[in-house]
Amino acid sequence: MTSTTTTQFRVTPARVLRSEWHKLWTVRSSWITMLTGAVLVLGVGLLMGATYESGGGDSDVDTVVLVLYGTQLGGVCLAVLGILVTAGEYTTGLIRASLTAVPRRLPVLWAKATVFTATVFTLSLLTALLTFEVAQAFLADTDQAASLSDPGVLRAVAGNAAGTTLLAVLALGLGAALRSVAGGIGAFIGGVMVLPEVLGILPYDVMETVVRYFPTQAAGALGTATPIPGAASPGAALLALTLWAAAALAVPAWLLKRRDV
Repeated sequence: MTSTTTTQFRVTPARVLRSEWHKLWTVRSSWITMLTGAVLVLGVGLLMGATYESGGGDSDVDTVVLVLYGTQLGGVCLAVLGILVTAGEYTTGLIRASLTAVPRRLPVLWAKATVFTATVFTLSLLTALLTFEVAQAFLADTDQAASLSDPGVLRAVAGNAAGTTLLAVLALGLGAALRSVAGGIGAFIGGVMVLPEVLGILPYDVMETVVRYFPTQAAGALGTATPIPGAASPGAALLALTLWAAAALAVPAWLLKRRDV
């Protein structure tokens, strides 16, 4: 009887993942935020497609960038959600129950990151594919007409989703490290979105090289079908963004082992 009871309530990776999946989808703000992000991407894509005219000021803009311009807004929503997923538990005190249920602690962080990454990437990819196809219905007779089979287009659409996802995971790591929703949002806006823009205007050639591997710039390089002059290659951009996200998760992992809560 004791053995059966122990097996029934044993902590396993699958059960921790199931718990984090349940927490993500039963909190109303989670799916509202995800829906808002998807609607922003789709809405801006529809607007860009419906109002575009051949030969206008955007004729030289990469087609994928043009139709997925709303990713900049939708990505902020998903980044905020990443911060809420981790820092929100510290704010409400729910993290104590989570760490009591999983005494080894680190599986909680890995499960959160895994569930969040899979959810955000799936949502981002489906939204990007839908937005591209719907926008192209308006762009069919313009100089921005394209299809997913064109060289670099599908890679760019998938890269857009990957970039959005890794930025959101980076935000999740910031929330877990700072344990404050306001602090996480401030760090993401200031450190990830604003800092590279400030560094980019400094009159030093080395800054140009450094900034191209910052998170937002790397994500931008991933989402273009044609190479951007002066930007990192898609492979280098993906590697840089993955390392940023991994570093953002490594800090809270270290803190979880060092602190009581």
